Amino acid sequence: MKGFFNQLLRIDLSKQRSSVEPIPEWILRSYLGGKGLGSYLLLRENPPHIDPFSPQNRLIITSAPLADTPFYGSSRYAVFTKSPQTKIYSESYSGGRITLSISRTGFDAIIIEGRSSRPVFLEITDRDVLFHDASDLWGKETYESEETILKRVGTKGAGALVIGPAGENLVRFAVIESEHWRSLGRAGIGAVMGSKKLKGIAFHGKKRREIADPASLNRLALEFRDRVKDNQTVRIYKRYGTPMLVSIMNTIGAFPTQYWSKGTLEGWEGISAESLMERCRVRSIGCPHCFMTCGKISEVKKGRHQGLRIMGPEYETIYAFGGLCMVKSIEEIIYLNDLCDRLGMDTITAGNLAAFAIEASKKKKIKDKLDYGDADGIAEILTKIAGRRGVGRILSEGVRHAAQVWGMEEKAIHVKGLEPAGFDPRVLKGMGLAYATSDRGACHLRATFYKSELSGQIDPDQVKGKAKLFIDYEDKMTLFDALILCRFYRDLITWKDLQEIIKSTCDLSLKKKDLKEMASGIINLARDFNRREGLTKKDDKLPHRFFREVLKETKKTIHPRDMEVMLKEYYQLRGWN
Repeated sequence: MKGFFNQLLRIDLSKQRSSVEPIPEWILRSYLGGKGLGSYLLLRENPPHIDPFSPQNRLIITSAPLADTPFYGSSRYAVFTKSPQTKIYSESYSGGRITLSISRTGFDAIIIEGRSSRPVFLEITDRDVLFHDASDLWGKETYESEETILKRVGTKGAGALVIGPAGENLVRFAVIESEHWRSLGRAGIGAVMGSKKLKGIAFHGKKRREIADPASLNRLALEFRDRVKDNQTVRIYKRYGTPMLVSIMNTIGAFPTQYWSKGTLEGWEGISAESLMERCRVRSIGCPHCFMTCGKISEVKKGRHQGLRIMGPEYETIYAFGGLCMVKSIEEIIYLNDLCDRLGMDTITAGNLAAFAIEASKKKKIKDKLDYGDADGIAEILTKIAGRRGVGRILSEGVRHAAQVWGMEEKAIHVKGLEPAGFDPRVLKGMGLAYATSDRGACHLRATFYKSELSGQIDPDQVKGKAKLFIDYEDKMTLFDALILCRFYRDLITWKDLQEIIKSTCDLSLKKKDLKEMASGIINLARDFNRREGLTKKDDKLPHRFFREVLKETKKTIHPRDMEVMLKEYYQLRGWN
């Protein structure tokens, strides 16, 4: 089928063998690549109810029809597995130059199974798969590990994915890192690599996918660029990136603060996008084939972290450490961000857990003396988590486990074991629906519905009828993930654009109705995986605190009836019983 290699690479780490299999065309026609193909394979390949750290748990990497093409926002890839943190479906996406390296190996999907007897890194090319000893890299941080692997591979254009000490030590929210600062793997995909004794994966090759109509796709890309390059959304992302949300969320009182107790951080100006620009040397950077350049390389100008340089921090990291942990210095947040990247940990979960540990300390549930705003104390907690030492041993298992051990279930904020992002659903009601129904737990990215509520497209307090617009966004974002396209192009790429892109790339003539049916089918694959693992409608719920506790600044909360109305409409529109 056009737009695909029609090839699947299977790697068995236990036997150190690999094989290539064809992908039936009906699968690609039904689900495309990315999330569609990854979800289909995960449901087909994974035995039910296995432990996420079992050798039988598959790690599935997928590319998509737009990878390594000139269309803007297409330099992205995906990874799927059963989550160690939530015990359910897990998906994650990232971008960068490595997308080209993965695509040029010539596979639409790579399935990694088994467990190596010793630490290894894989070298996947368009010709073969090599297994390299990585015993000397075990225990190394991510930056050094990636640099060493690429040096040993020694091929121009190669890219690498690596894990850090957190992944090796099976911290249940460990992530995968690439290009030093790009992270993927919320809900512990990096820990799955660690359980397989897989330190890293290098990719390189020269294969290029055959596009149905290259001239048409090039024309669409140029027309799209000319149409949107001066759009206000593009200008704002170029200038500020995601930290622009700090001022917006604090202004409306939806910036989660002091472990979800408040909606505004006093002194938030010190961690805003403007503060980042003022206190750091900041330059914009983008993925290949992208004019958004939302990434920010930030270097601290002064103080004890002078010279520290990272990509970021993104809004979610600022919310997690700045809001929940009340660290009011952008330099200290950069320091904590860098530490998480080196150790290979998800910053959203890490910040939530650090704040939860502070609450436990104040309630004398643990002996550690922790306080809000103490960056060094938080850094020590992060290091203990990565090494599974002291209180870090409990926190490394996730907030659901820590809450049970400390008798703090009523305090813990999570959905299905995954912590929400920095959008309080007591203010943005639609985000409550998003968190409750997301297939990987409390996720903001499956529909990015905060954008609709913040922009005034729909009233944040509206409940009745909200599910219809939500589903339209969720369907569209699911197709984005099947193609795989960057989220930040969500309001720039129309349904008509998607139809034309798919026609030019895959030679599939699909109407909007057909696209929505395809998206629904992909969403159902993930839902079926979770149902098979034991989830029911009762698991689509929010933490009790969101119903009981009123935000002081806005006097807002969610009424249980609000969720009942939105969920009922959502299930009816999805055709779920």
